[in-house]
Amino acid sequence: MRVLLCLLKPCLLGLCLLASNAQAASVEWPQWERFKNALISDDGRVIDASDERMITTSEGQSYALFFALVANDQDTFERLLAWTQDNLAESDLGVRLPAWLWGYDEDEDRWGVLDGNSASDADLWIAYALLEAGSLWQRRDYQVLGTRMARLIAEQEVTDLTGFGPMLLPGNRGFADPPRWRVNPSYMPPQLLSRLSALGAPWPEVAENLPDLLKDTAPQGLAPDWAAWHAGEGWQVDPVHGAEGDYDAIRVYLWLGMLAEDAAGREALLVHFAPMALLTKRLGAPPESIDAQSGEHENLGNASFSAALLPFLADTPFLEEQRQRLLDNLPAQDAYYAQVLTLFGLGWDQGRYRFANDGTLQPEWSSP
Repeated sequence: MRVLLCLLKPCLLGLCLLASNAQAASVEWPQWERFKNALISDDGRVIDASDERMITTSEGQSYALFFALVANDQDTFERLLAWTQDNLAESDLGVRLPAWLWGYDEDEDRWGVLDGNSASDADLWIAYALLEAGSLWQRRDYQVLGTRMARLIAEQEVTDLTGFGPMLLPGNRGFADPPRWRVNPSYMPPQLLSRLSALGAPWPEVAENLPDLLKDTAPQGLAPDWAAWHAGEGWQVDPVHGAEGDYDAIRVYLWLGMLAEDAAGREALLVHFAPMALLTKRLGAPPESIDAQSGEHENLGNASFSAALLPFLADTPFLEEQRQRLLDNLPAQDAYYAQVLTLFGLGWDQGRYRFANDGTLQPEWSSP
């Protein structure tokens, strides 16, 4: 037996090295390469050229971190993280939530932060990407930073809505005016809140309250971009943006479609929001804008809206039409937001990643 083990050791070592090398190499993902080549600078900045100030948002950095993790692209992840910390968070995401907007200030003729307020959707995705990168790549420094950031989000962006419970606000400032608070349903992917729940309060309560928020702010099964909670009166139409649902709200269906099949509350949420699937089938494409209260809609969304709905339509006979619409009309390389929706939706449709019922990430490259 001892001789046999000695003979096997070189083979076993070779297999381990092969597995290690496979994990170290980034996976082939043409859509991610297009995004990197067109939108990410050499120093790790995601550039949205649709704005003449050549802006970068914390949202863009957060999404790119997630896609780099899905692609097992550790080098790009490190560059994105370094740029985000150095330019948006005063060099430490565990102490300062990132500013949401950076770019060229023509009045002052300088590059830098244009708006220092935080954006909680980006903050969630960055913390999540750090926690999962720490686990998948065995990087304790990422796990520690992700945990510190999650605590900071809890301290600065979670508040108790009187009569409803703990909930994540869209940012650190400007959304709380008791007895009214404003929220953005698309800022809170259920998977991410489930993952953060493992860190303890307040995340389990926020995650538990989210399904009620999603359903109650969408009485017709159609998500709004924004909504407001008024103590003693309940959920109301947002006083600033009204009941419109378009470029923010499309992400609500995206997140719900990507829930694990055995995730708590998934079926009830998919049933509640089924009107969007039926409307998409009737129109031939997702509507660009919807009144979440009346159900009235205008125009058709571009092909990236179809991409966003691919996970949502996965168990319906409506999937193939939207998949083909996307493949026939892939977004331009420099179309930042359209590229983001396409990476999320098409990447999931191609099986490049999944979320477990506890919110943990399951990238294709980590599978046995």
